[in-house]
Amino acid sequence: MNKKKLIRFSQSFLVLPIVTMLMPFGNIPTDLNNGITLASQSVLSQKQNTGALSLLALNQADDEKAKTIQAEADAIDAYFAEKNMPLAGTGLTMAKAADQYGLDYRLLPAIAARESTGGRQKCTSVEHNFFGWHSCKSGFISDEEAIKTVAMNLAGKNPNTASHYLGHTTKEILQEYNPPSIVKNYSDQVMKIMNDIGDNDLATSNNNDSNA
Repeated sequence: MNKKKLIRFSQSFLVLPIVTMLMPFGNIPTDLNNGITLASQSVLSQKQNTGALSLLALNQADDEKAKTIQAEADAIDAYFAEKNMPLAGTGLTMAKAADQYGLDYRLLPAIAARESTGGRQKCTSVEHNFFGWHSCKSGFISDEEAIKTVAMNLAGKNPNTASHYLGHTTKEILQEYNPPSIVKNYSDQVMKIMNDIGDNDLATSNNNDSNA
């Protein structure tokens, strides 16, 4: 064997161990990738579980709120029905409007009972005005519109009337609605009706008056 062939023959033995030594390290990235994938899947699963629990809590809160509003509606309708007042059946609309605008749920039906005997003696010069709103000078296209419009105003959400009602307690709202100079005991009369309608513990409002 000549010198050149001997060198090539020797080199072939040197290459093989190097290749053999490199082979095991080729598996490390695969294991590492698997670990990262499993970790990512775990984080994703945790996020999904957290999202599912949040959605469940939200649904439960919505269910409780719906039950409260329905209980308020039932109390309103029961009062109207007991007194044989035409507004029986409007309880849910009144309760929803009170919830939307942050009013005591008993306020609207109590005003309607005081002003028109629950729709029995509503304004005759205009339509659908059983609240005595605007001294019977303004009407509405429906009972639902009347309820929502009066609720919006009493909550101070109408810029034209906000100075009279915004930020006021239930008693103060009533004193603005029908001042003592016009009907001396108006607020007390309405608040007595409110107590007859039901317990204020049912109210979803943040605007409840402790005297109501």
